[in-house]
Amino acid sequence: MKVEERELRKSEFKDISLRELHAIDAITMYEHKTSSQVARELMVTAGSLSTMVNNLVRKGYVMRINGEDDRRIIRLGLTSRGRLIYRAHDSFHRHMVKQFIAGFDNEQVAIIERALLNLRAFLEFPARIDNKRSDN
Repeated sequence: MKVEERELRKSEFKDISLRELHAIDAITMYEHKTSSQVARELMVTAGSLSTMVNNLVRKGYVMRINGEDDRRIIRLGLTSRGRLIYRAHDSFHRHMVKQFIAGFDNEQVAIIERALLNLRAFLEFPARIDNKRSDN
């Protein structure tokens, strides 16, 4: 995260924090999620996300979109500036992964992928992992 923060500070997007960048990533270019969906994904409270979204709207990265069928439902979308930083962040992560697996063959990459999936499962659902261990 320190490397990501450093690269962010060197970019043209100096006006946002790393947390805001990850909120942009969670909002995504490909669908218009509700605030509650984004808050769940980021594992933050609705209030924290609301503050972050207000800042991102003010800075021109995010827009609120009224629902077509139910005007009470507000969805989040990225502005053109938001899409630009989304693509730059995605490119940074792709480059990082390419560098990480450079020199590994396909079998070794598959092992790394499996290990990362195991780690993700543990971080997202630690209680389930502990229950599986006690069953064995």
